Amino acid sequence: MSLELIIALLAAAVQAGAPILFATLGEMLSEKAGVLNLGVEGSMAVAALAAFLACRLTGSAWLGLLAGGLAGAALCGLHAVVCQFFLGNQVVSGLALTLFGLGLSNYLGTPYVGQATEGFQKLAVPYLADLPLLGPILFRQDAMVYLCYFAPVLVWFFLNRTSLGLGVRAVGEMPAAAAAAGLRPQRLRALGVLCGGFLCGLGGAYLSLAHTHLWSTGFPGGRGWVAVALVIFAFWRPGRAVLGALLFGGVMAFQLRLQASGANVPSSLLLMLPYGLTVLVLVFSAARAKRSGAPAALGVNIEPEG
Repeated sequence: MSLELIIALLAAAVQAGAPILFATLGEMLSEKAGVLNLGVEGSMAVAALAAFLACRLTGSAWLGLLAGGLAGAALCGLHAVVCQFFLGNQVVSGLALTLFGLGLSNYLGTPYVGQATEGFQKLAVPYLADLPLLGPILFRQDAMVYLCYFAPVLVWFFLNRTSLGLGVRAVGEMPAAAAAAGLRPQRLRALGVLCGGFLCGLGGAYLSLAHTHLWSTGFPGGRGWVAVALVIFAFWRPGRAVLGALLFGGVMAFQLRLQASGANVPSSLLLMLPYGLTVLVLVFSAARAKRSGAPAALGVNIEPEG
């Protein structure tokens, strides 16, 4: 394998990992607040359609990105209302959200299947793009990839260095103690879900605005479920989420390269690679469960505030 091919494969891994990273960070925010959100797949699907339509109507990829983020937040907001104010089962609500989001995006997006939008184009960073090895891999990407470079740092800073983020973590660990300290657990949990939904929406928007530049009913292709698994693999730490997203992005890019090269391997087996890796990741994470760092009150609803 030549050096040029390796560089191209690594650059493709970074690009393929970007939507997974956004979705993983979004799910991590929600779970840090104590809310398990299995609706990531549906949120990404609706966000991908909203971003595509907004970009086509306005001609602005950035407005499309904003629309995708808001669509993801709105759909996850339904999950927050059901679980935090009506005390619905978080697993059932999340699965229902995925089915609803996938069905809604497929129904509303059917007239636009195969239609293209300009979206985000590759943008080389001056000077940095000329660096040996790192330049072609990291700094000849689109604007959304550059945005995902900062996203883990911002999420870490929010959770660890701001009073609001520390409050979100507190209600995910000990909501009763947080309430006794004067915090509003339900509102902080809803905030975590909404912010997480916005990030999931950015991941969905990436698929239609930067990854393919067109609408297809195949979005998001299981990336939402991969993101849920990656939160566990990352032990709820934004830094480890980057490594996981790159790993899965590399596997996805590798199987696509193999298919394009005409390798004598069944295509169904190649398509299975990322999800087979997901199973291995969950097994690995389960073996290290004592070091997981999962929020203590994850998945546990709390009574409405008086």
